[in-house]
Amino acid sequence: MRFLSKSKLIAFRQCPKRLWLEIHRPELREDSAGTLASFQVGYQVGDIARRIYDPEEKGQVIDVKTEGFDAAFTRSARLLADSAEPIFEAGFKAGGGLAFADVMLPVIENGERAWQMVEVKSSTSVKDYHREDVAVQAFIAQAAGVTVKSVVLACIDSSWVYPGEKDYRGLLAETDLSAETFARSDEVSAWMDEAQRVAAQPAEPAVGVGTHCHVPFACGFCNYCNRANPPSEYPVDWLPQFSAAQRRQLAEQGITDLRAVPDELLNAKQSLVKKHTLNKTVFFDAVGAAADLAPHGSPATFLDFETIQFAVPIWKGTRPYQQIPFQFSLHTLSTDGQLSQSAFLDLTGRDPSASFAEALITACGASGPVFVYSASFETSRINELAQRFPHLASPLSAINARVVDLLPIARNRYYHPSQQGSWSIKAVLPAAVPALSYAALSGVKDGAMAIAAYFEAIRPDTTSARKNEIAQQLLAYCRLDTFAMVRLWQCFNGRNEPALSDVSPAPQLVWPGIGSDAVRDGIGA
Repeated sequence: MRFLSKSKLIAFRQCPKRLWLEIHRPELREDSAGTLASFQVGYQVGDIARRIYDPEEKGQVIDVKTEGFDAAFTRSARLLADSAEPIFEAGFKAGGGLAFADVMLPVIENGERAWQMVEVKSSTSVKDYHREDVAVQAFIAQAAGVTVKSVVLACIDSSWVYPGEKDYRGLLAETDLSAETFARSDEVSAWMDEAQRVAAQPAEPAVGVGTHCHVPFACGFCNYCNRANPPSEYPVDWLPQFSAAQRRQLAEQGITDLRAVPDELLNAKQSLVKKHTLNKTVFFDAVGAAADLAPHGSPATFLDFETIQFAVPIWKGTRPYQQIPFQFSLHTLSTDGQLSQSAFLDLTGRDPSASFAEALITACGASGPVFVYSASFETSRINELAQRFPHLASPLSAINARVVDLLPIARNRYYHPSQQGSWSIKAVLPAAVPALSYAALSGVKDGAMAIAAYFEAIRPDTTSARKNEIAQQLLAYCRLDTFAMVRLWQCFNGRNEPALSDVSPAPQLVWPGIGSDAVRDGIGA
């Protein structure tokens, strides 16, 4: 019998084949950038949890990486027998399984020592797989002889507002799962027996691809498992608003290509995508697009934000996972057809919110439509800024009242086969304006890369030269987002003014009290 870690047992619960590959072919695993980022968030939340549950710093931390497994289990057993202080990452090994608990809190009842097990998660709500996670962990701990009095799951409270001064009390909201956890002992025992059987097999289990490849986690072995399933020329995934259940039903019938999807299953939008994708034709309702834009006069502005979010807030007055804007680009088209650009970027690592809001009010002016692409994102950020800064609420709300969303116009009036069922601006722009492309950008080419660039820029060990390079990449990326909207507006309006060439003007930087040299150096307001 081999000892299976809790993570491998949870992998088994997702897919027996995944467990087998984790053990016998781990070199085939390819974790996505999103998966790796989630690991980092988990480590961060774990560090904060230690501050919360051990404010006097009297607890003990088990570090298996430095101590080694045998020493970690030995020290854990000793501390669990004798300690009256919190223990972090205590290890248990019994019954063919091993696990490490995020937090163990001592409980003295009738003179006897017992423990409350706290599992800390970076999510904002309790998930079904969390319940399985703690059930496995508690089972192994009890099998190892630990008296577990209660089991608690601590998730992030997304409504909590950080008061500053490194005071994170209230960040975690606890849910007591003791009753259901203890009631699942027989169930967990059966899981472990079956997992041991799968792990001992000489060949990988015959499990096909399906929704389990992505739920509840993206499996790192997807590429391996899909090697014998070449992608369809016209995947069903290209159908917009086609539910996972519908895709699953078609897959069970062996239908993975648009050409085989029955027309009667499709709504009008899906039928349009299927027709023009297969016929390799462009749908463009030019008259309708121009009519949609006709009520909106000039001057016209085109606005886009870049935001950052922290699972654990670092700025006073912000919430966990709150989208904090740190950059905007704004193109302005005057009444005589002249195009200009304003930009804001703060890479100081300080809260950019107030300076951002003030700069936005200045840049947007007092009149004319403010075009965005997918309005709910920008308008929500502006509303949040108005709530945080009441003295700016009136002009911020006035900006929101002028917002016009280009996305519905694009979705209703335009489709190119190259969009592959998507109306994101990164799909529509190269289709409608082939001369422009995000691929030509250097360094930062999408929102995820912008977030990664921001984190790198604010790190204390990032050099000034590298910070400046990042600043230029972020400015160029966000500028293309708003210039793309200008060119789409032009396309949908049927206009071709000379001012609207495929070269965006250099930005006017609108950082109050900060000169352009400082901006170019990546210094914030």
